[in-house]
Amino acid sequence: MSISDSFGIYLHIPYCRGKCRYCDFYSAPGAKGVPQQYVEALLRELAKNTRRPDTVYFGGGTPALLTPAQVRRLILAANPLPGAEITLEANPDVVTPEHLKGFAAAGVTRISFGIQSADDTQLRRLGRTHTAQSAARALSWARAAGFEQICGDIMLALPHYSNEEFDRTLALLEQGGCTHISAYLLKIEPGTAFGHNPPAGLPDPDAAAEFYLYAVRRLEQEGYRQYEISNFARPGCEGRHNLLYWNCKDYLGIGPSAHSCLGGVRRYWPDDTAGFMAGTAQEQTEGVCDGEDFLIMQLRLRSGLDVDEYAARYGIRFSASQQEFLRQCAEHGYARWDGHRLQLTPAGLIVQNSILQELI
Repeated sequence: MSISDSFGIYLHIPYCRGKCRYCDFYSAPGAKGVPQQYVEALLRELAKNTRRPDTVYFGGGTPALLTPAQVRRLILAANPLPGAEITLEANPDVVTPEHLKGFAAAGVTRISFGIQSADDTQLRRLGRTHTAQSAARALSWARAAGFEQICGDIMLALPHYSNEEFDRTLALLEQGGCTHISAYLLKIEPGTAFGHNPPAGLPDPDAAAEFYLYAVRRLEQEGYRQYEISNFARPGCEGRHNLLYWNCKDYLGIGPSAHSCLGGVRRYWPDDTAGFMAGTAQEQTEGVCDGEDFLIMQLRLRSGLDVDEYAARYGIRFSASQQEFLRQCAEHGYARWDGHRLQLTPAGLIVQNSILQELI
């Protein structure tokens, strides 16, 4: 299947054991598992889809609160194509060796752990319920369960942060066999615990940018190639599902707060778990995926924007003044620009919003 034909399914699992202090995703803390009624609601919506996906993504929340039997039913209902990438997000303190073996047997091919830091004090500050030791143990169990694609998340520019903390976290993930790493800056979101009461010791924007650039350099040194603003992978281990988003391809989201883009039309489910389970919640149309969306998404990728494809899809070409601006960006190390392809460098990715303001 070519990338132009690719189609993915995202299943939102809005259940967590607790709410992290930085988290603004739609979730229901306090859950010990995923109610069977919720799984049945997902199955109900999957039954309406007739298109076979080549990626399935269990996101949340904490999808690892699903049982292997529930995961198996959902994968069978999604009816993925042979060789599909099937990802399940997990917290290190939720999984057991038996659960991980069960997920693999159910068809999950890629396990993604929210590890964030190797510093236990930092983890407690963030509201995480695992430790560095339990993270290392979970990674070991994932390898023993047969997972060849293991992902780990690192949060940057945390309170009282240092390059040494990043190096310790990178070492934990690398020694744990991670083939893919997401490294992203902490963002204080309104409505979160940190939004109401920001922690002390947060780095200023310049320091945060330096932490990001240091992370990019170190990850590249260790063989994790940056392919998107916050994503790095061993060769061939890039996340196929998220590439659908960034390349403006079709994906179907199911569950409260889940978003879809099908045939260029964006839709979303309201934040209403009870309504979703009861079948009373209805998807809402959000708009269309236009040239502005395509530009924004393509410039997240290190491969960048093919301006001829941009023109062919949306009839948009950069003006003479915009091309001059891009030449200046290239001269100052923020971009690579040859008149046909625009690629932002790591320094350019930090100021992506400013560059986009000149191009939209």
